[in-house]
Amino acid sequence: MNRQEKKALAFRALHAGEAFVIPNPWDVGSARVLAALGFKALATTSSGFAFTLGRPDGQATLDEVVEHAAALDQATELPISVDLENGYGADPESAALAVLRVAEVGAVGGSIEDYDPAGHIYDLSHATERVAAAAQASRRLDVPFTLTARAENHIRGHPDLKDTIARLRAFEDAGADVLYAPGLRTLDEIRAVCQAVSKPVNVLAVPGLSFADLVAAGARRVSVGGSLTWVAVRAMADAAEAIRDAGDFSALGARLPLDEWLA
Repeated sequence: MNRQEKKALAFRALHAGEAFVIPNPWDVGSARVLAALGFKALATTSSGFAFTLGRPDGQATLDEVVEHAAALDQATELPISVDLENGYGADPESAALAVLRVAEVGAVGGSIEDYDPAGHIYDLSHATERVAAAAQASRRLDVPFTLTARAENHIRGHPDLKDTIARLRAFEDAGADVLYAPGLRTLDEIRAVCQAVSKPVNVLAVPGLSFADLVAAGARRVSVGGSLTWVAVRAMADAAEAIRDAGDFSALGARLPLDEWLA
């Protein structure tokens, strides 16, 4: 069994076991820290990665994302799932290609969403065709690839729970292994989604809700999106503002066990 297959099987096993948190590193260093802290799998963040390039979310290319996925895969022995946004193209073939490209460099999972960066959500039939194409591509791989299908309604200003559930059900029928509707804000919404489908549901962490709350509502996997990136950037900006405005260098006294984390 090769390294990628071990990761792929470990990732599948996680989804068959107890609910778990899959945090989102934005670079190799953060991936190494999260691995050292004991997490069992990692997922990329499109917004966090775009930030490392000095760009807003949605502005990284497929080639850049593939290179990023390869670096994260080599950084730890944890399974890596890649945020593939819309597949870097509106057609089903683009979604399929995106899956194949990141699998080639070691990823064992990835997500495809139903939102086009031009500013619209795909109609249900087209969105489902895209998920089906990605699922078919994943089945042709030599390792089990865990495909997540995302319904973007709630994070794109269209909080129509009925439509979101219809989309996730269609994506499940199209072959998705995990279902995800980022932006659900209440336990009732999360519970309704989880009860409406039979595949594992990924839930985006909500600051006011605990992991136990989300699991009780039916979540099998909890991710944090770009939030850890912004926690780190906020700390840096706060320290820099204190230096600029008050000549206060006290934040620079932070000490980290880097030798342990990066061993």
